[in-house]
Amino acid sequence: MNKQDVVKILKILSETYPEATCALKFNSPYELLVATMLSAQCTDVRVNKVTSELYKEFNTPEKMISLTEEELGEKIKSCGFFRNKSKHILETSRAIVEKYQGSVPDTLKELIKLPGVGRKTADVVLSNAFGVPAIAVDTHVFRVSNRLGIARGNTPQKVEMELMKNIPKHLWSDSHHYLIWHGRKICKSRKPDCEHCPVAPYCQYFNHPEDYEEHKIKKN
Repeated sequence: MNKQDVVKILKILSETYPEATCALKFNSPYELLVATMLSAQCTDVRVNKVTSELYKEFNTPEKMISLTEEELGEKIKSCGFFRNKSKHILETSRAIVEKYQGSVPDTLKELIKLPGVGRKTADVVLSNAFGVPAIAVDTHVFRVSNRLGIARGNTPQKVEMELMKNIPKHLWSDSHHYLIWHGRKICKSRKPDCEHCPVAPYCQYFNHPEDYEEHKIKKN
């Protein structure tokens, strides 16, 4: 797909989802970092319910590390995988206090050094908390990018690299939100609503489904 068509698709998606923003609620980079860590294999709605209570008392790394893993685990239990998440959140919080004077680092290089923080989480924080152009590839972005044909790859990182090449840098962060919303509303995992898709004329999955099956693109 040429870059002109990519820009056309993004323009249509921007008009379709003008309200597209980060669904996680936060008041600081630290709150967003923790919320994003909690969001793994969990809905944003559930995470927001948990953090609305958690952040009443534990909304900074200094306050968070006053909890034990068991205590934090009980508070975040409904988000799933709470033992690992509790461990990583506390380890990350300690690292932020000890190595970064209590402030969340604002570079990809430093963020991915934190326990339990991968590229996707780092990109979410960079984009939404610090205004740094980034494209976080979650399951929705991965699926929609491959189906549309604006980025083909069998791993999230490959898709991210392709998106960064094919999308103008100033559109990276907004594009991330458009693709997520399109994946939630229309280009769903099991049954995409191609009949009502505003970008179907440009979509590789819609126009050449045999090509999609041939390549067997799956989430890694």
